[in-house]
Amino acid sequence: MIKHTFLRARRALSPGLRFFSGGEIIGDVSEWAGSPHLTKQASLYVHWPYCLRRCSYCNFNKYIPRENNDHIMTDCLQRETDTLLQLSQVSCITSVFFGGGTPSLARPSTIATILETVSRQVNLPDEAEVTLEVNPTPVGMSKLEDYCSAGVNRFSIGVQSLQDNDLKILGRDHSSHQALKTIEEAQRLCPGRVSVDVMFGRPRQSIESWENELSELLRACDDHVSLYQLTLERGTQLFKQVQQGEVTVPADDVTAEMYRCARRTLHHRGFLQYEVSNFARNNAVGHHNMSYWKGRQYIGVGPGAHGRFVPLGEGGVVREARTQTLEPDVWIREVQQRGHGTRRRIQLGHLELLEEVLVMGMRMTEGINHKHWELFSPQLCLHEVFGTSTDVRELLQNGQLILDDRGLRCSWDGLALLDSILPALLVELETKILQKPQRDQSGNGQTQKTSNS
Repeated sequence: MIKHTFLRARRALSPGLRFFSGGEIIGDVSEWAGSPHLTKQASLYVHWPYCLRRCSYCNFNKYIPRENNDHIMTDCLQRETDTLLQLSQVSCITSVFFGGGTPSLARPSTIATILETVSRQVNLPDEAEVTLEVNPTPVGMSKLEDYCSAGVNRFSIGVQSLQDNDLKILGRDHSSHQALKTIEEAQRLCPGRVSVDVMFGRPRQSIESWENELSELLRACDDHVSLYQLTLERGTQLFKQVQQGEVTVPADDVTAEMYRCARRTLHHRGFLQYEVSNFARNNAVGHHNMSYWKGRQYIGVGPGAHGRFVPLGEGGVVREARTQTLEPDVWIREVQQRGHGTRRRIQLGHLELLEEVLVMGMRMTEGINHKHWELFSPQLCLHEVFGTSTDVRELLQNGQLILDDRGLRCSWDGLALLDSILPALLVELETKILQKPQRDQSGNGQTQKTSNS
């Protein structure tokens, strides 16, 4: 939901971007020089695109392999990691996340190879968080210890449901018993560093059944829980089933109440909410995802992976939004030919960068503090951008939004309504940024300089 709000807002704006396609960069971009403290570090996301089957609700970039090409995929992931690390010129990788697809189908030796590649090029601290997404099947569980030996120190387990009938509707290939056994084994290997994903708003789910299921999960889980509302994505099997009336899903008011119930239950069990969908106790927050929400650099490796970094290795000074080629076979050919499979590069102008900082930062319960905002907007503080807006003042007065000495953030009630709050903030941000050159012209006799080189 948050993602969709952001995309709609982005389409409504008029970005100053340069697009890369087939080796060519075209168009204009506003100059934004990456500060050294923002460009020396990055997190790393590695995408394993293969699954044994496609879940009924899933529209992620995943493929059913026609043949076993693990060794080719490993070689290409290693090579692209090497290429993009050199391009970014970062000196430290702060965290690594292996996602998919189903990365627990990858051999532990693949994980070890990629981590060794990172360590050869840059500093990968001993305490760096290295997370692997796990499908809780017997095959996935049997490899957990080997993954730990390869360098993984945190697991994210895709439980999704503890109701076997629901798992079948969702097209999952595990049972609730297998999920609970996988959680138990993961906790034995990485105590305090196991996260579980669970989904609400599922077909035929009621508030009562959701509360009972969540209570059962919390008796078994570790110190981190991620909640996701089921989204019907066009083109998926579940979307078609709902459209044809074969399956029904809870109404919006019911899913809203499920979210409220989950927040209350988790709070009572000692979990602190630190982001829209994420809850932790004993300070077991997911550091990799925090780097996204705090607007830090990240490098995306693998088919369809996304990244945000300044390509200092080729003389770049502007942060780029980068997307790798989606289809694995095409991506493999591109990596073999030129060392990487980057399909699209967009240089982020000042407005676009601040939009991302705003949208991602407001997902956190702590919001955006003044010092963090100043890193990206040294000339316009939070009060100047949002403090004078009529629409924003209304959100402040009704208690959904807070702007004070700490920064800008949603209230407890406001966080559940973030989708409806963000458009007003994005419009106000655009207005203030586009007005800034005019104010500079009236005060200094000149506008801000932009680069067309």
